[in-house]
Amino acid sequence: MLSFDTLKDQVADGTVDTVLVCLVDMQGRLMGKRFHAKHFVNGAWEETHCCNYLLATDLEMATPDGYASTSWENGYGDYVMKPDLTTLRPVPWLDGTVMVLCDVLDHHTHKEVSHSPRSILKRQIARLTEMGFDAMMATELEFFLFEKSFDEVRKSGFRDLAPISGYNEDYNIMQTTREEHVMRPIRNHLYDAGLPIENSKGEAETGQEELNIKYAPAMDTADHHTIAKHAIKEIAHLQGHAATFLPKWHRDKVGSSSHVHQSLWKDGKPAFYNETDELGMSDLMKHYMAGMLKYAPDYTYFLAPYINSYKRFMKGTFAPTRIIWSVDNRTAGFRLCGEGSKAIRVECRVGGSDLNPYLAMAAQLAAGIAGIEEKLELAPPTKGDTYKGDTGMIPSTLREARDALMGSELLRRAFGDDVVDHYARTAEVEIEDFERAVTDYEVARGFERA
Repeated sequence: MLSFDTLKDQVADGTVDTVLVCLVDMQGRLMGKRFHAKHFVNGAWEETHCCNYLLATDLEMATPDGYASTSWENGYGDYVMKPDLTTLRPVPWLDGTVMVLCDVLDHHTHKEVSHSPRSILKRQIARLTEMGFDAMMATELEFFLFEKSFDEVRKSGFRDLAPISGYNEDYNIMQTTREEHVMRPIRNHLYDAGLPIENSKGEAETGQEELNIKYAPAMDTADHHTIAKHAIKEIAHLQGHAATFLPKWHRDKVGSSSHVHQSLWKDGKPAFYNETDELGMSDLMKHYMAGMLKYAPDYTYFLAPYINSYKRFMKGTFAPTRIIWSVDNRTAGFRLCGEGSKAIRVECRVGGSDLNPYLAMAAQLAAGIAGIEEKLELAPPTKGDTYKGDTGMIPSTLREARDALMGSELLRRAFGDDVVDHYARTAEVEIEDFERAVTDYEVARGFERA
């Protein structure tokens, strides 16, 4: 991390000349401006402005209608981007550059915009603070590396994609050595940027990678995830390769996930741990997990926000299909990790690599809080192959997840009606756009034979 005083010194001596001033959009991307560093330290550190459509666009940056917060009728006004100077950090993979994340404020009231991802997570963290708890979390980032660059892939029409390796490289040291020209700068640059990087490894497919970052307070974890995802794409680009977080890029390849590990702490000690329990679970943890399970359909949209997200959920791929929990079992949607130890935690395995960590984590915290408040009872763990069975199924389509979100009394209480309606509209936009598409599959299947 970087203090503002240190930044001023680095600007004065010419070490830093650019400041990336970024907000996190609905899709979990960094959006913002590049400031001349001297202008930033002379005054822009207090605030800057952006169009309010940045929290109401799709992946293509189109401006669909149907949002209450912004529209053509209302003229697309401004939001205030308020730099959070505690997030200042170097960007070692770009010369002379630092980054700061911003809170998003209403231009007129200077209150935080309710549907801003960082604001949504802040509110759930504040609820836990009032209860006397801290949320400690970690995310795993899975992605694919490809032989060609983003530009080459785009110009080819995204066809004939070739992963950077030719075989399943799960834990394979020989193959990942060949990828160190990409993965080493990812690890080292992110570590130098203040992210507590633990390791990288080959994942369970050709060209698939995983980056692991040490657990941290919930907001820090979301920031780490977002910055790492951005850096992975930029560093891959700088090395002449493309990296994708698309959950399912090929029908014959396993998908990419983003598992979320979580536990609650109180006064610096793990509140999920009870040494007298058979598995080491406190009653608090059992209530929390019961809430996560009960309300999982309500928040699935925030774990799987696109049409493609639901292509992951297939038997025998290590992606879950059912909302059940098990002990150290990677076939379940929720896995108990570290049983019998102070490291006990729950790992949600439902989320895909395309999730927005702020939204995904906020939704899970809201469900866990509800479980505690309602003192929900946790069902016994499922044993064996949890793909066997047809109960407690994860929503199988974006439309199903969107309907569950719209009808969620829990999330309406925790997030507010305006936030739920806003993100439900975002889901609708994705559905409407896909329904207009004609896919290669349809053409090839029906061109002659239909």
